[in-house]
Amino acid sequence: MTFECIRLELHFRAAGSLSFPPGKAANVLRGALGMALGQAVFAPKSAVGPSGLADAPRPFVFRAAHLDGCTIPAGSEFHFDVNLFDTRAEIRREFVAAFTRWGKPAELIAANDRVEVIDLAASLTPVPRVRIEFVTPTELKAEGLPVARPEFAVLFARLRDRISALRALYGEGPLDIDFRAAGERAAAVRLTGCDLRARHAERRSSRTGQVHPLGGFTGTADYEGDLAEFLPYLRAGQFTGVGRQTVWGKGEIRLCVSANNISET
Repeated sequence: MTFECIRLELHFRAAGSLSFPPGKAANVLRGALGMALGQAVFAPKSAVGPSGLADAPRPFVFRAAHLDGCTIPAGSEFHFDVNLFDTRAEIRREFVAAFTRWGKPAELIAANDRVEVIDLAASLTPVPRVRIEFVTPTELKAEGLPVARPEFAVLFARLRDRISALRALYGEGPLDIDFRAAGERAAAVRLTGCDLRARHAERRSSRTGQVHPLGGFTGTADYEGDLAEFLPYLRAGQFTGVGRQTVWGKGEIRLCVSANNISET
C-alpha cells in the first residue's frame, strides 16, 4: 500500500515588485490560481473517508512558507512548490497552464516535477523517537475542538484520515487498515516535550467577503514509543500537510528521526 503525489516546482520572474504578506504567501498564490482558472476545477464538493468531511480535500497544497513576508523586486526570480495528489497528466498540465496565465504579476519560466511514492508499510527498523516540526500554523481537532498540544494519537488520526481521503478521491482507494486498532496503538506513543508558539492570521474571501482565521501553532514536538508503524504516515504527511486549511498552506510538517538526528524533507 502506497501514497503517491507529484512534487511540482514552479519558477517565476516578477514583472513588477511583488509582495507576500507575512503568513499569507500560500493564500496569495491560492487566490491567483482561482483567478487564473476562472472556475472551481480544484474544489470538489463531497463527503468522503472515515473523517466525515463536509467538503472533500483539494488535490493540492502549496509549499511557499519561504516567501512569507518577502518582497520580490521587479525582474527577480522566485519559486514555490505545489504538491499534487491527483497525479493524472492532464491535471498537472492544467495547473501549470493556470500559472502561465498569471501574467501580470509574474512570468512562469520553468516547471519541474517529480513523482513521490511513499510505502505505507511499517518501518523494518525500530523507531523509538521522532521530532516533528510544525513549519506553518497548524490546527488539529479532537472531538470537534481545537487541541492545544499535539498528542500523538490526535496527530496520527488526522494524518490517517487525510491520507485515506486523498487516496479515496485521487488514488488507489481508502486505506486498508484497522483504523480503531491503529488509533489505539498510536495512543501508546508519548508526547515527551514540545516547544510551540501560537500564530494568528486571517484571510478575507474576495468572493464572499467573509473573514477566515488562518492561525494555529508552530514549533516542535518530541514523541517516544513504538513508532515504526507510523513513520510512513509521518513521511507522507510532509507532502499532504495535516489539520485544517492545508490548501492555504497551513499544517506543513517536517520529520526528524531524533535517534540519528536525520531530517527527512
